[in-house]
Amino acid sequence: MSEATADRGMPLLEHLEELRRRVTRAAIAVVVGSIVALIYSNGIFDLLAAPYEDAVPGGDLAFFRPTEAFSITMRVALFGGVIIASPVVLYQAWRFVAPGLRKQEKRWLIPIAGVFTLLFLSGILLGYWSLRRGLVFLIDFGPEDLEPVIGGGFYLSFAMRFILAFGFAFEFPVFIFAAAASGALSSQRLRTGRRWAVVIILVVAALITPSGDPLTLLMLSTPLYALYELTILAVRFILRK
Repeated sequence: MSEATADRGMPLLEHLEELRRRVTRAAIAVVVGSIVALIYSNGIFDLLAAPYEDAVPGGDLAFFRPTEAFSITMRVALFGGVIIASPVVLYQAWRFVAPGLRKQEKRWLIPIAGVFTLLFLSGILLGYWSLRRGLVFLIDFGPEDLEPVIGGGFYLSFAMRFILAFGFAFEFPVFIFAAAASGALSSQRLRTGRRWAVVIILVVAALITPSGDPLTLLMLSTPLYALYELTILAVRFILRK
């Protein structure tokens, strides 16, 4: 019996045990990353607060409950821990999936995991860069008599969701490539679906960017469509080769 066949015949309890082991290791990586991020939490907080300080010159973030400063620090540490541990989390996901694949399928997983991590981190960087523009639009949108006094916890939740949304949005080429590798899609079908892709990308970008201004929408939708075109080329040339 081949290794792939034996792995496919693995009992359900063994699959669950393998899943538990991979999830545990990924969770440990997040915990370790969070501890590292906790050590540098002040620097991470300053980095996240910088777009707000640029959008509101002289403005300070406030907290309104005695426990809020502690919860803000913990959330900043968890946010940093997730980003630091993302390569390990993706590797553990690969190790869980790998035994069920054939030998010719396994060779794609390490490159895909690397691209997955690279795209996620690229989205994070673009989201951070776009955050200030979104804040400027939202804060300047109201009447001049309104003075922004924003709680630190609320702002950080907004900023982290905004940044992570960009990171996750950048992952869609991996799923398209995986679907093409499995035979569900082809480069020809992706080319003929360009119009629908533009519509879907614009809708998703509008949902992800809470500011709603055209420039922020353009800053997300343009690289997403560029990634779509690069995915078509990858499907056409890499898979055919």
